[in-house]
Amino acid sequence: MRFLATGLLAASLALAGTAQAQQKPGELTVAMTQFPSTLNPHIDSMLAKTIVLHMTQRPLTTYDEKWQAICLLCTELPTIENGKAVPVDLPEGKKGVKVTYTIHPKATWGDGTPVTTKDVLFTYEVGKNPDTGVANMEQFREIVGIEVKDDKTFTVTKDKLKFTYNLMNDFRLLPAHIESANFNPAQAAEYKKRTAFDTATTNPGLFFGPYKIAEIVTSSHVAFEPNPTWFGEPAKFKRIVFKVIENTAAMEANLLSGSVDYIMGELGITIDQGIAFQKRNPDKYNYDFKPGLVYEHIDLNLDNPLLKDKRVRQALLLAINRDQIVQQLFEGKQPVAHTNINPLDWIYDKDVKTYRTDQKKAAELLDAAGFNVMKEGYRHNAAGDRLRFELMTTAGNRSRELVQQVLQSQWKSVGVEIVIKNEPARVFFGETTKERKYTGMALFAWISSPENVPLTILSSKHIPTKENNWAGQNYTGYKNPEMDTLLEAIEVELDKGKRLALWTKFQAIYAEDLPVLPLFFRAEPFIVPKWLKGIVPTGHQYGTTMWSQNWAAN
Repeated sequence: MRFLATGLLAASLALAGTAQAQQKPGELTVAMTQFPSTLNPHIDSMLAKTIVLHMTQRPLTTYDEKWQAICLLCTELPTIENGKAVPVDLPEGKKGVKVTYTIHPKATWGDGTPVTTKDVLFTYEVGKNPDTGVANMEQFREIVGIEVKDDKTFTVTKDKLKFTYNLMNDFRLLPAHIESANFNPAQAAEYKKRTAFDTATTNPGLFFGPYKIAEIVTSSHVAFEPNPTWFGEPAKFKRIVFKVIENTAAMEANLLSGSVDYIMGELGITIDQGIAFQKRNPDKYNYDFKPGLVYEHIDLNLDNPLLKDKRVRQALLLAINRDQIVQQLFEGKQPVAHTNINPLDWIYDKDVKTYRTDQKKAAELLDAAGFNVMKEGYRHNAAGDRLRFELMTTAGNRSRELVQQVLQSQWKSVGVEIVIKNEPARVFFGETTKERKYTGMALFAWISSPENVPLTILSSKHIPTKENNWAGQNYTGYKNPEMDTLLEAIEVELDKGKRLALWTKFQAIYAEDLPVLPLFFRAEPFIVPKWLKGIVPTGHQYGTTMWSQNWAAN
């Protein structure tokens, strides 16, 4: 693999003197590194899927590029102040809220069927069924009921008055007129195999965004064409193709040869490649290195007996030099992460516990944890268990593969053996992480929204299991009653000052427990041809494709 990447990089260097990729009239070819494991909005957690769906659908609400909450599918953002959100008392002394939304009157599925409250009710039916296996099941759990006023207006009663009470960013509508035939409540576990989003992906009735999917070839590409029923600003391109190039070095060669026009920042080349590419081609493209809420980290399988001991986890973090990694590989453009809270977010605690490189202290912790016998250069415990872990990530991502090799070397210096085992993103995210098949470490990134409460990632209620059809995103299997209580307390605290104090406590527990190993926060390189306008990086999970109707040729 390393030889192949080197050869492709040499090819891209040879092409550096050629002209910038020329526009095909009315068409745009975009490169991205991953192919979605599914296109159903509620099955699996994968950025590639989200990027595609942003082209073809709209959530009720979202965050814009200024990190402000806005309506997209709804007509007005409900608030307590405008009367469209009303706190209510619920049984057992609970405080809830009723929130009223109105769907855009012209919102229509691509086959001409209006987007209505029937779709809202059906989506809720699918999501609340415990056997469906939705990734973000918490958003359905918190809904007590939905009252329909008419075809376009409905009121959601939620069991908590959260500070995000008016947001339904991830409540992606499913077309009831198509998907109801594929969903049997008594056999909900089978829905993921029957969904039309995967069995009939080019059906226009699945989409109501600016574009619809015209063609899809697994692991190759997704092609979009304008959706004539779209209610917003008309789409400008007659055809957009997302071309999947899993090897990030090969992506450079494709850009310079003209095979692709634009490298998407969210799933494109790595920042070290972007920096080097700009130095070689300073005037051929427009560049934007967008810092944001992309948290590169290592999930630890806490069911692994060797990782259950907090001292081992802390030693693993102390043994590596993350400052050196970000300086040497990324020219310091990606800050070291101490928890999952980014310094750009207002809730960040600058005094949180940090783990600066200290291999002596790491060795002492490993000794104390019982791994004090050295054999063949690696640590063992009294039972003869070697301190050995598999480290997995997405195959073909050159940056991650380099990070893996550095980590492998640094951990070896304290007697920890690392075996690298990588998989294509479709398998890694579609099966390995989701079903917790990795035995030791999984290196990947979470991309989130501002002040995101990671309930589905850290709460013990959200551990994927065979019994819940692999619903939830707590892939580590982390269980801490204090953290469970704190996450729920943060959600319902409306006072920003009091919430900040809770966030500070959250970061302290996270940094002490280390359910994952924090690495750094990514900056995403956007390499845009000079003739393309309308690309506005957001720095959070609701990215550029959410506003693809604004993409146009100069």
